[in-house]
Amino acid sequence: MRGGSFITIEGGEGAGKTTLIQALAVKAQQQGYEVMITREPGGIPIAEAIRTVILQKENTAMDARTEALLYAAARRQHLAEKVMPALNQGTVVICDRFVDSSLAYQGHARGLGFDAVWEINRFATEGCMPDLTLYLDLDPEIGLMRIEKNSDREVNRLDLEGLAFHRLVREGFKLVEERFKERFITLDASESPDQVVEKAWQYLEHKLLTRKDEN
Repeated sequence: MRGGSFITIEGGEGAGKTTLIQALAVKAQQQGYEVMITREPGGIPIAEAIRTVILQKENTAMDARTEALLYAAARRQHLAEKVMPALNQGTVVICDRFVDSSLAYQGHARGLGFDAVWEINRFATEGCMPDLTLYLDLDPEIGLMRIEKNSDREVNRLDLEGLAFHRLVREGFKLVEERFKERFITLDASESPDQVVEKAWQYLEHKLLTRKDEN
């Protein structure tokens, strides 16, 4: 059994994942946990290179299956090189996006189907799944408005998709929740950042204490 805890943060564009991740990491560190923050796609050089290809605004011709496969490839390398070793050392890994994003974006919004996308990711992850997933639920229209107002945030290829696509992504995450109820927690991202952090920390703290008892 791995000693660390694998925590993933999910949400549509502009939901506030970065703010939440930073706050949760500080709280966990204050409780004495060794914490590592990372992201998908990315986190290591190979996966960051794949991220550039996936999210580059010029790559509008990318086929949906190509997109799904690239995400899975980046995920595999990220897990093998960074996440799994950290978990084996007892670290709390907080990751910005993971498999659930592929299921929502490519599986549902791109229309590839949950089962098809899950199959390639099942191979990529080799059974390494999150202990807890915190999903920031937000009306896509509000999320896209937040992005437009945030000049510091990178604008990527997915941000250029229309509102209808992002609504499908939100639907996709609801389907993910139905499939993985045992680890998937939905939070209202329209609340204040402090409220979101406080509620998220309650779930995370409980999971960390439970994991500590198990180990």
